[in-house]
Amino acid sequence: MTFPVETEGLTKRYGHVTAVDGVSLTVRPGEVYGFLGPNGAGKTTTLRMLLGLVRPTSGTARVFGEVPGAPKYLTRVGALIEGPGFYPYLSGRDNLRLLSRYSGTADSRIDVVLDLVDLSDRAGDKFGTYSMGMKQRLGVAAALLKDPRLLILDEPTNGLDPAGMADMRTLVRRLGTAGTTVMLSSHLLGEVQQICDRVGVVAGGRLVAESTVAQLRGQASLRVVAEPVADAAARMRALLGPDRVRVNEGGLDLDVEPEKAAWINGELVESGFAVSELRVRERTLEEVFLELTNDVG
Repeated sequence: MTFPVETEGLTKRYGHVTAVDGVSLTVRPGEVYGFLGPNGAGKTTTLRMLLGLVRPTSGTARVFGEVPGAPKYLTRVGALIEGPGFYPYLSGRDNLRLLSRYSGTADSRIDVVLDLVDLSDRAGDKFGTYSMGMKQRLGVAAALLKDPRLLILDEPTNGLDPAGMADMRTLVRRLGTAGTTVMLSSHLLGEVQQICDRVGVVAGGRLVAESTVAQLRGQASLRVVAEPVADAAARMRALLGPDRVRVNEGGLDLDVEPEKAAWINGELVESGFAVSELRVRERTLEEVFLELTNDVG
């Protein structure tokens, strides 16, 4: 299989500074891939190397099996890196018309992409009058002009208000559902958790994890508050094993399937414990992210 994106040991150094350090990742066809990491982690530099805008110091990158920057694959790739740049005194439609002529795209595609990003009713307004959210959406429209098989977006919700962020998430999810492969870089954990199929976590220029969001978060557990806590913990360790019971903040965290909640409750109540709380506990992506990136410099 030829993957939309595949890297092996991809590295970029600027003098003594290593911006990207041996990144090996794979983006599969038709998925929304979240490239997650804090600001300065090497996300944008990696995306620039994938587009042929920056040469790697070492390692390899392939986009649809081709070397980044090769004309053969550029017709299949759309990108928005570090924010859109348009002529402020031209309308949104005229800016897209200019781009379509440079790229050899039919003008009929302009109305299609304007509709995709919900800008049809403001297409005649000057770009300089657009809100930040509208500017970002026009940038995505420009990236979609060639009807790309791969869409690369670098922090597309930067600077947006909550409504604009929600609109952008909906748009990206819709594109992914329609079959476009999307590689989305972000430092916003909630954003990635909501819309991405798989995630690559990068910190200090290194890829520290690559998996689905569900696999990264792991199996759900049970949170139990029962009195007295020490005796309840001893009872649970006898039933489940010592490695599956943790005393935490006045309660118990049990590594057990949520389906066993009724059985756990029954065992505790029959043993005379006062159970005041029993709920399913799922790790957030934020918790996982902090664990993965802890002490990574």
